Amino acid sequence: MTSFGDLLGPQPVLLPAFEDAEQQLHDGVDPAQVAADHPTASIAWARLAERALSEGQTIQAYAFARTGYHRGLDLLRRNGWKGFGPVPWSHEPNRGFLACVAALATAAKTIGETDEHARCLDLLEDCDPRAAAELGVE
Repeated sequence: MTSFGDLLGPQPVLLPAFEDAEQQLHDGVDPAQVAADHPTASIAWARLAERALSEGQTIQAYAFARTGYHRGLDLLRRNGWKGFGPVPWSHEPNRGFLACVAALATAAKTIGETDEHARCLDLLEDCDPRAAAELGVE
């Protein structure tokens, strides 16, 4: 049984940690530098997107979030994800990807890209029904 209670569904994908990137962010290193040092770490792109959103820089946030989203998709696929199935919020290394999806949803909503906003919300729901609430996105 998967952790989401589906006997026939795929097992949850648990991404590997980007310990160096996470430590740099924890130590207060600028997310732009962390993204440059670790371009495959979605968590750095998520922090860049979140900062841009907080500063009203929607287009920059959209670009940062989309970059982290695609880097996360690449990593998910390398770790057995087939385009569907659980990507649990409870697993800390998954949060960078999920945060990028949430930031992309927010930026898309802000610029009126309603289809993209809906797709992102659907993806969050499919990955983990808790993710959108944990990330404060609607």
